[in-house]
Amino acid sequence: MNLEMIEAGWLSLLPPLIAITLALISKEVYSSLFLGVLTGMGVYCFLTGGNVLQAVTYAFDMIAAKIGENGYMIIFLVLLGSLVVVVTRSGGSNAYGQWAGKRIKNKVSAKLATALLGLLIFVDDGFNCLTVGTVMRPITDKCRISREKLAYLLDATAAPICIIAPISSWAVAVASEVEEAGGLNAFVRTIPYNLYAILTIVMVFYLSITDFDFGPMKKAEENKSSDSAEVQKEEDGVKKGSVPDLVVPILTLIICSILGMAYVGGYFSGRPFAEAIGENPTAGLTLGTFAALLVAMAMYIPRRLMSLREFMTGVIDGIKTMIPALMILILAWALGGVCREMIGTGLFVSNFVTTANLSLSFLPAVVFAVAAFLSFSMGTAWGTFGILLPIVSMICVGTEGAAVLIPSLGATLAGSVYGDHCSPISDTTILASTGAQCEHLKHVETQLPYATLVAVVCFAGYLVAGFTRNPWITVAGAVLLLFLAFGAVHFMERRWNRLHSDQGSEVRHHL
Repeated sequence: MNLEMIEAGWLSLLPPLIAITLALISKEVYSSLFLGVLTGMGVYCFLTGGNVLQAVTYAFDMIAAKIGENGYMIIFLVLLGSLVVVVTRSGGSNAYGQWAGKRIKNKVSAKLATALLGLLIFVDDGFNCLTVGTVMRPITDKCRISREKLAYLLDATAAPICIIAPISSWAVAVASEVEEAGGLNAFVRTIPYNLYAILTIVMVFYLSITDFDFGPMKKAEENKSSDSAEVQKEEDGVKKGSVPDLVVPILTLIICSILGMAYVGGYFSGRPFAEAIGENPTAGLTLGTFAALLVAMAMYIPRRLMSLREFMTGVIDGIKTMIPALMILILAWALGGVCREMIGTGLFVSNFVTTANLSLSFLPAVVFAVAAFLSFSMGTAWGTFGILLPIVSMICVGTEGAAVLIPSLGATLAGSVYGDHCSPISDTTILASTGAQCEHLKHVETQLPYATLVAVVCFAGYLVAGFTRNPWITVAGAVLLLFLAFGAVHFMERRWNRLHSDQGSEVRHHL
């Protein structure tokens, strides 16, 4: 598309708000996203003197453009969907589930194993969600953990670990945005101030160990018996595979994806590894997934675990399973493109930050809130910190704001990840739903209270950071506040249960 971006002011907030509101009300995400894209192009045409037909044409132009820009991501996802299906049909997933089930015998150990595996795969968040979901789903199903809880565990250990790991595609992207503040060194210094990532990981382990849930997630866990029927359907017709039939392709996927990212980024031509893996990570992931499919073929067909025809049928069926997720992703990319490239949603919000006359001590907290709102609206953490990080650096570097530079950069990253977690149009949220094979809007609904509880604590933590400017006081204070929040939730849960118990007793007494 060769259209120039315009400044739509408050109208630039309309498309994401319409898409998100309709999705949450109607529980139908495809039409909601498309109407958001169409609204954005309608705003563009309204302000530039266009007409309705042009708006519809521009909407499809944007969708087509995003398909082209994200071609590697689409290929990676369909190949990974194919790998998941052929591995499942080989019996590898079932055999691994039975093997692990003898060692992981309860919900607590299953959730801890999922969280630990999620933290180990820190190179890329989407890769994390899909890989960990594939490996752990049979185990969490057998331990009667709901798909919603699995999706939360995937989402809450993917982006949070990627955004604080110095060797990840996220780290390279952030470092490139803050060159004037110190590049990768500045990123490393933001890690203690990335409260949302740290507290989310703390919360994951707390909830896993205590087996405590609240809000919609508690209801999902109580209704988890419906998941067992889904498991039985998935296991019908699988072959007599073994544990290596799952483990070898997955290890190939992990190793070859890392090597692929290094190769595509020029590591073998002398470029530093940390820079190389962030150059074009989806291209490297595509190479790794293709290698894993080839290894699976070489393992299954000669042993007659599958015929060539059965293998290729599995590949096609795997592509089909990814179509719903791809539709959501493509429409979400298009909506983000409209907001960023056409009507200036990001610039409007960022200008609001720069023109607000606020004490610099409040800057980390304000930046966290703005980044959260912007990321939630656009459905992209990368797009959000891509807009806000240079602005925050510009505000702080070389002025009296230098003392709050690192806390403010950390708050920007934290707010970006929180908004990304909560947004139904975020690609990470979509991939977490896909990895857990959970209904997308149910994942959004059950995760929202957990993520928001952490975000409220983070906001208070950034007020502390702005005044103390000490990372250790900030982290310690935030962790303490989080556990106080857990105590408050426990107390409210007990009061609520006691109230309902008393009401039930009173009704029975009258009867």
